Amino acid sequence: MRYFFIALLVLIFDQSTKWLVVHKMNLYESIPVIHGFFYLTSHRNRGAAFGILQDKVWLFILITLIVVVFIIYYLWQLKNESTGMSIAFSLILGGAVGNLVDRVQMGEVVDFLHFQFGSYQFPIFNIADSSIVIGVALLLILTFFTAEQKESFSEMRDTH
Repeated sequence: MRYFFIALLVLIFDQSTKWLVVHKMNLYESIPVIHGFFYLTSHRNRGAAFGILQDKVWLFILITLIVVVFIIYYLWQLKNESTGMSIAFSLILGGAVGNLVDRVQMGEVVDFLHFQFGSYQFPIFNIADSSIVIGVALLLILTFFTAEQKESFSEMRDTH
């Protein structure tokens, strides 16, 4: 159950920051935090990450609902068996629900974290997106190392 608390914290942080952006900034307004590198930029996204599949709101709502149900079921089944996997899925869950709330309420997602590297501008994103990416990265790392450890253990067992 503590993993649902992690998802709830992500959701609260995500929605709080988005509320501030919507209510305290004009659309497309940009506030430099670290000039030439990091800005808070009020932006809206009607698509997925990096602006793909614009205006497919109902598709994203449906896919997100399926993913959320799967993650809740998986977390419920895991209980306390795999702390790392549970944390990863909790981060993904919190982020998915955060963006789902935006899509259901506004038909678009509020983005505001804006990084620039020289002339390159990274697509603007939000806390929910960050949480999803961190959760997926953690899943990949855990999956890779778990598989590698099992293979290493099997090799040790076979040689002795």
